[in-house]
Amino acid sequence: MMTDVTSTTSRRAALKFLGAGGGAAAAGALLAACTGVQEGQQQQQGGGGTGRFPDTPDWRFVFVNHVTTNSFFVPTRTGMADAAALLGIPEPQWTGSENGNVPQMAAAMKTAVDNNADGIAVALTDNNAFVQLTKDALGKGIPVVAYNANAANNFPLAYIGQDLYLSGFQMGQRIANDVKSGRILVGISQPGGNNVQPRLDGIIDALKQAAPGVTVQSVNTGAEQAGELNAMTAAYTGAPDAQGIYAVDAGSTEACAKLITDRGLTGKVHGGGFDLLKGTIDGVDSGALDFTIDQSPYLQGFLSVLYLYLFRLSGTLVFPPNTNTGLTFVTKQNIGPYKSADSKFEGGSKSDLINMPSSIPLPPATVLTR
Repeated sequence: MMTDVTSTTSRRAALKFLGAGGGAAAAGALLAACTGVQEGQQQQQGGGGTGRFPDTPDWRFVFVNHVTTNSFFVPTRTGMADAAALLGIPEPQWTGSENGNVPQMAAAMKTAVDNNADGIAVALTDNNAFVQLTKDALGKGIPVVAYNANAANNFPLAYIGQDLYLSGFQMGQRIANDVKSGRILVGISQPGGNNVQPRLDGIIDALKQAAPGVTVQSVNTGAEQAGELNAMTAAYTGAPDAQGIYAVDAGSTEACAKLITDRGLTGKVHGGGFDLLKGTIDGVDSGALDFTIDQSPYLQGFLSVLYLYLFRLSGTLVFPPNTNTGLTFVTKQNIGPYKSADSKFEGGSKSDLINMPSSIPLPPATVLTR
């Protein structure tokens, strides 16, 4: 069972960062231990431990990614770098593929294994390509965690990211509130990829239950952001009767917002999707999109580094937990803080302290499972 960092709109809007509890418990403990470490401080090899920790080497972690230049991962890379600075280790290497090429990702991971990296975080976008590589890494004493995308029958120590199928299912339930019949378009950057296909599957399953009169037409938008608007525009041109224009990835969602705005469709068709690119935030703010979904990409970078560090520091005693980085529906009603803060935690340009609200809305009551 995954630990849920945050599960509600009100909680994310109020807290915006690690104070959400749950899956961030290990982070909270580490931050307390690191009290007094200045932002950006780097420890030299053998030059003393961070906070209350003992001396550590300059551990070299490697992140293997499927779309290394995609703007969605800007906050992931920021979180990765922030955690490394806090811990006094070098900033992890960011490598993989620019356009979802699985062999390129596998080659990057093999290089990390062959070069005896001290830890690897990999987006498991494919079910088969990384299985043996993960085994090889663990066999050499290199810890491996998955982030952003996970794969069945692989062997990462933990997964740090959103519950992808559930996020799609909940999105489908949300769509069913607005669209009862007819066709909707759903953009997907990499059909079949473990990072996005589960969301599309969840949408389809939810609509079968909640709005069986809705037909889902998926649109392959491609892994490169530059082509996603063209793909969505072409799909809508061929289906002008579409009742909704949605997407399951960041770039395609931003494309949906622009398409709806440019075609004067605001208020005439429904729209929504994932993540917080600038065009998406503007689309929610203007009403072009009914919603977007925040999955905390910053945490996917920050916690991956944190977990690899603690695992090595403790000699495997602090085993990394599966961590659900959450699902928050961002709508016109709560878009304000996302837009005004322009914070690095959500891919913005500012590193300023964000002031806390005068009161924190109550989250849902805790539910215990057996």
